[in-house]
Amino acid sequence: ASFTISLHKVDNITVVIKLRPGASPSCRIRIKNVIRSDLKIKSGENVTFAFTCSSPERYFIMEIQKNIDCVSGPCPFGDVHLYPPGLPRLNRTYIWDVKASTKAGLELKFSTPWLRQIEPGGTCPDSISYNINSCIDKATVNIGTFCRNGSVSRVKLLGGVIMSLHLPWHSLLTTSGFNIANRASIKRLCIIESTLKGESSITLMSPNYPLGFPEDELMTWQFVIPSNMRASVFFHNYSLSNCERKEERVEYYIPGSPSNPEVFKLSDSQPANIAGSFNMSLQGCDQDAQNPGVLRLLFQVVVQPPQVDENVTHLVDLSKEKNMTVTIHLEGWPSQIALMSEPICLICKDPRTCDRVLTLASGAVYRISFLCKDLSRLRITAEKGIGCMDIRWCQRKIYSLSVPRAITRLPIQLHKFIWKILATDLINVEITSPSLKLQQHLETSEQRCNTSYSYGIVSATPETELNVGVFCPGGSIEKIQMRNNITISLKTFGKGLINESTPQDLKMSFVPHIKDECTFTVSPNPKAKVYLQTPNWSHGLPPYVSISWFIVVPSKQTARLGFSNDRMGIACETGRAYVNIKEETLGAEETVRREDELLPQPRNMHHNFWVNISNCKPVDKTQLALQFWVTFADKQIDLGIILAVVAGAGVLMAIGLTVCCVKKKKKKTQNPMVGVYNANVNTQMPGKKGLFGKGRQNNESHVYAVIDDAVVYGHLLKESNGSVAPEVDVYRPFDGPIGSLPPSPPPFSFRKDIKRSSNTEEEPPPLTDTDQDTYTFAHQKSGQSKDNGDANEKDKGDTSVPLLENKEQDGLVE
Repeated sequence: ASFTISLHKVDNITVVIKLRPGASPSCRIRIKNVIRSDLKIKSGENVTFAFTCSSPERYFIMEIQKNIDCVSGPCPFGDVHLYPPGLPRLNRTYIWDVKASTKAGLELKFSTPWLRQIEPGGTCPDSISYNINSCIDKATVNIGTFCRNGSVSRVKLLGGVIMSLHLPWHSLLTTSGFNIANRASIKRLCIIESTLKGESSITLMSPNYPLGFPEDELMTWQFVIPSNMRASVFFHNYSLSNCERKEERVEYYIPGSPSNPEVFKLSDSQPANIAGSFNMSLQGCDQDAQNPGVLRLLFQVVVQPPQVDENVTHLVDLSKEKNMTVTIHLEGWPSQIALMSEPICLICKDPRTCDRVLTLASGAVYRISFLCKDLSRLRITAEKGIGCMDIRWCQRKIYSLSVPRAITRLPIQLHKFIWKILATDLINVEITSPSLKLQQHLETSEQRCNTSYSYGIVSATPETELNVGVFCPGGSIEKIQMRNNITISLKTFGKGLINESTPQDLKMSFVPHIKDECTFTVSPNPKAKVYLQTPNWSHGLPPYVSISWFIVVPSKQTARLGFSNDRMGIACETGRAYVNIKEETLGAEETVRREDELLPQPRNMHHNFWVNISNCKPVDKTQLALQFWVTFADKQIDLGIILAVVAGAGVLMAIGLTVCCVKKKKKKTQNPMVGVYNANVNTQMPGKKGLFGKGRQNNESHVYAVIDDAVVYGHLLKESNGSVAPEVDVYRPFDGPIGSLPPSPPPFSFRKDIKRSSNTEEEPPPLTDTDQDTYTFAHQKSGQSKDNGDANEKDKGDTSVPLLENKEQDGLVE
């Protein structure tokens, strides 16, 4: 098909057809017998041409430029037409270059559905876009890029204008959509009129956005708002230039305001809840020539009807609070606080100071109101800081971690309340819940939190962050002690509200330095099955971190302890990982398992006990994450023990009768005995001794059953010449005070291999030359010297029983 374009001399139109950028030249233009890759048709020319391909829109674009002179001749007011007709279906751009004097600016009026401004580089849904540039002398300012279907109804410009309309090749648009309405001096860069007929939201930008508003210029936006609606202005993105003179500012002219114009900085909260139409102006300044900076502004205007309860105020008294902020925001904040295309909930500190996000600081009293149809979309996020720099001032103080009534009384759901607890290196934090206790939320078991809120606890240092876990009220954890700085986050679920009827029982205090990274005190319900797991569950316990649990066992109960896995499931690159279990009773054996061994089988614990889990530095990406459980049952009387006791009593009775008979027989035949006074004999009558009445110092269970003569009679030899000294070997078990410290391993560099006791029938693996890793709470092998650790003595095995401790040893040799 061929096309004919005929341009009259007076039209001042030029048509250019050229290849699209990046398109291949496989399609050409044929004029008679000449093949060309582009075509330019000027005013007064008549050209007939054709394309050498069937789909020229894939290869060519077209520009139609019309020059309009409103300076030397009359200005053609009225609708601007798409001319000439009969153009080929190509992507085309119409350009109207209108020359006008700066003393008589131009007014462009757009037909409905008006225009909507978009950011440069943005696209329109129908691919039809307008671009408006103002021409002052030789300078060109980009007023903006617009799509159809918006609120921009008129634009007044100082000087000339270059108006562009971009149409896709398949568009059926036959009108330009605007007209040149008038000429009027406006004495500012431009005036943009935006007409909003009802509930809506629009976004506008300053000229030359984002490159920068012209220096020392002034422009105005006129907003036409129905008298029964309310408008609010929000600045979303702005920057300031470096001013030498004057000051960048925003001015509002609001009908009925007692102080027109109202002047604001760009950093201020902008006016809200404005009744009816108003103007907003942006004023630049004289910029620094060496470092001018950039003045730019992107803002949003939200129009909505007045709310029924807009005059209802809520008192928020934070005058007695310290180091606390309260933020009221829309659900999804801050990730979803970007531009929105519909009316939104507003929070107001006063009738004209409203925003989608309102932050209240402690130490003041506020009266707030809401411009919102549905308050269920609003949320509260609060944060409070608690610090301790000197334990002498903080140790005896107990802090209540509860949500203040000023927050719970608001008709808004609490989303999160965060306590940030800061302390120095030697001060640690203790969290208790005396009446409710805490339950650890576990996804992998039936122990899940189903309360309306929960606590997330995180312990953090500059090097590592330990996610202690998620906890809710109504469990078995009485106390958690942690090192380092702590963040506790109370978070609600569903429509759960924290109000005065919901009990809160979380206390916090500062304590001196603790040994482990984290210690739990657990007092389970005797009828419950309690699951406990290591912190940082999803990422594994950090390297070289030790965690302890102290489990309280009721006096008439027996606890059963078991692990959810058979092994730890890790391999160590440096050091060793251990699980230590020990009951809190005299003479209790300690069960120790290493990462390359099977974990203990379920076992009964008759007294309070410790569980300690210590990590090494794992290889590869393996992580240490362990879970164990505790159940309780009533103590059962063992029939075998009863029979043994009865049998033992019978044997003792028989021995007593025999001794009595022998004494009576000897009494008849023996001469009277001569009494000799011995000053070294204890003449005090022995009293009744209870269970474990003797301490380690006077309990004879520590004495060897067979003692060398040199040891027994060492004091006689010493009196003769003092040349013989007894050799004393002392059993040294876990030497910490029972009940106050968990059986946690010492630093990895000080561990030594020793014999470990176990309640199972598993045999420990034999020692090899390379298997010399050690742990803390094992016992020194008999015969192993402290100084040289003779290997030959190791092979002899542990054939001795413990000696008396130092005080009793001194008694043997004196």
